[in-house]
Amino acid sequence: MKKILSTLILSLLLSISIANSWAADLPEIIRRGKLIVAVKNNTRPLGFSDDTQQLQGLEIDIARRLAQQLLGNPEAIILKPVNNQERLQTVIDGKVDLVIARVTINPSRAQLVNFSPAYYLDGTGLVTKNPNIQGLTALSTAKIAILKSSSTIAVIRSELPKAELIGVNSYQEALTLLEAGVVEAFAGDNSILAGWVQENSEYHQLPVRLSGEGLGVVMPKGAKYASLRGKVNEAIVRWQRSGWLAQRAKYWGLP
Repeated sequence: MKKILSTLILSLLLSISIANSWAADLPEIIRRGKLIVAVKNNTRPLGFSDDTQQLQGLEIDIARRLAQQLLGNPEAIILKPVNNQERLQTVIDGKVDLVIARVTINPSRAQLVNFSPAYYLDGTGLVTKNPNIQGLTALSTAKIAILKSSSTIAVIRSELPKAELIGVNSYQEALTLLEAGVVEAFAGDNSILAGWVQENSEYHQLPVRLSGEGLGVVMPKGAKYASLRGKVNEAIVRWQRSGWLAQRAKYWGLP
């Protein structure tokens, strides 16, 4: 009897623990008075800490505007910095209400979470230090640094089949090769390259987008969160149509 009772108590505690880990629905967020959002703090110009350690960027603007939309106050928000590996899991585990942290919308992720319409169209781009390189033609046979095992490889091979691709393990390694003149350009995501140029003014970004990957707000699955998803989706579509998203992207130097 004691064993059965202990099992029942353990099951009850486990159920309570799981229930408490669920993300909050819209009525609960309103009662709480705070929107909890996972963001990046090291991805300029989407989400980064400025010189005063304040979070800034396009995605921070979107998070605050959603707080205004849902709670009537852009400061009614808790911003939680996360790394790439944590992004989806934080909303799945109910640690945050939303994730706005440079998450690309794709079918495999959409099986785990829900996405808003895209708030920014990212894609493959190129950055160089050579002022004479202003377009793809100048890179047709050039040496181009590219992250190993990235999807960018296929895009560049398609666009520049005669270019020599040099694999690197990090953006810092690519910068080292560029500074040494070993490569003439680096291929990566336009949003990341925009931040690169902002931090390294001697470089410039080519005016190209060689692929298109939408970035979306990550939201929990389940009927319980339908009203939250509806409000977020309506807001993103409205901001697209009004031009606000495009204006903020331009403000932050995004192509």
